[in-house]
Amino acid sequence: MSFKDYFSDKASLYAQARPSYPPELFQYLASLCQEHQQAWDCATGSGQAAVSLAKYFEVVQATDASSEQLEHAFAHPKVHYSVQSAETANFVAQSFDLVAVAQALHWFDLDTFYPLVQRLLKPKGVLAIWGYAFAMSITEEIDDLLQKQGLDPILPYWPPETKLLWNGYVDVPFPFQEIEPPALFISCNWSLDEFLHYLGTWSALRLYRQATQHDILAALHAPLQTLWGESHRREIKMPLFLRVGRLEQ
Repeated sequence: MSFKDYFSDKASLYAQARPSYPPELFQYLASLCQEHQQAWDCATGSGQAAVSLAKYFEVVQATDASSEQLEHAFAHPKVHYSVQSAETANFVAQSFDLVAVAQALHWFDLDTFYPLVQRLLKPKGVLAIWGYAFAMSITEEIDDLLQKQGLDPILPYWPPETKLLWNGYVDVPFPFQEIEPPALFISCNWSLDEFLHYLGTWSALRLYRQATQHDILAALHAPLQTLWGESHRREIKMPLFLRVGRLEQ
């Protein structure tokens, strides 16, 4: 099955620049599972979630349709990486205590993916999907600059699937016994360069640059540096939206 690949060409940057998920997320997910033998991190990317899950599960199967992403994934003795699509992953039925999808569900064919998850989860197994969008506030001046010179110009270049992400996945079907999750946040202590590296992972920025030959990040660097402060690090919080459910019996 083919997939829309907006990230393989920046796989090394993706591995370096994407923010880490809060430890409380994985502690919470583990607390929902009756057993902790095996988890599947689907569309693992660089393996950020997989490595965190390995603290709580004996084995973590981490798959991604992009071999380039997995070439830059974080190594861990309990994490087993394989190139497989979300819809056709080949595992034994009823083998997972948890299936996790981080920042990726909007790319899937859900009519194919959900039946596969239902087959692969153990009875009472848990599916967790989560993500985050650009919902941060740094300072009024920085926010205004980013909106006018960064976000507004690239708005037409976002793939349509990202609207599901921006809406917190509330618009996607979820055929599982849903559990109300706690409020969680991603917290980053970033320098300006680290922040710009994160923005550089955005697919819309790359599509905009290809179409217009204009590099927004390069244009933003000088005015942002003035507002950011020399050698200054800023605490940035992004809300994490999370949907969790058990396999219906």
